[in-house]
Amino acid sequence: MCASARDIVAYGNSDIASKMQIKVGNFEMDDGKLIIKAKLFAKDIVFLTRDIRENRHEYVMSNQLLRSGTSIGANIFESKYAQSKMDFISKLEIALKESYESEYWLDLLFETDYLEESTYRALKNNCGAIRKMLISSCTTAKNNN
Repeated sequence: MCASARDIVAYGNSDIASKMQIKVGNFEMDDGKLIIKAKLFAKDIVFLTRDIRENRHEYVMSNQLLRSGTSIGANIFESKYAQSKMDFISKLEIALKESYESEYWLDLLFETDYLEESTYRALKNNCGAIRKMLISSCTTAKNNN
């Protein structure tokens, strides 16, 4: 039996998200949807890793996933307080790297039978959606002068 902490949320649009803005110098980004998705993803990761540790007694991979999965949102949030455009881009690129790492740990946990397929697919899809948004944000920030 594989871990299934709870139903993983399929993220939708949020009215709150449309009101959130990040401004660094002359660059402005509507980050609301990205921050909300990253925070929901982080919460899902926290619940999942808690379940894996308590019920499956697996600690190494789940701790790695916990670190990378929660770091995505933390870096996006921290980018709001960047000291410069380059610092802003750097924080988003770190979040992007963490999303790739999270996918790796999700793959490994699934392939070693610690995750049910439905949980794995939902989390992988959510992580992929965040990654795509981060790629777009990084590209836009780099191209904006």
